[in-house]
Amino acid sequence: MDYSEKTTKKGNARKGKPVRSRLAFEDNKQEAEKARKSTGKMSDVQKTALSKHMVKMEKGGMGKSEMKSHRMKLMGRMRKGMSVASAHKDVMKA
Repeated sequence: MDYSEKTTKKGNARKGKPVRSRLAFEDNKQEAEKARKSTGKMSDVQKTALSKHMVKMEKGGMGKSEMKSHRMKLMGRMRKGMSVASAHKDVMKA
């Protein structure tokens, strides 16, 4: 390949990428925020149920880092309204 065939101009580097307007970007950002919004903090009942579940997982032989990851995944789902059992099933199937 000759040097003349190389694309050295800045405009050619972006070739093929769609240009989005600022308004479209802000609309997508607002939609993403709505989709991610959780219902809020966990209740005391949920916290105790989660801690009991984690004791079971520890006795089952789950490692420290695996337990932390599992707990974080469950907490995210429980904040959206899932129970411990349904959140555990959802995490384990994925």
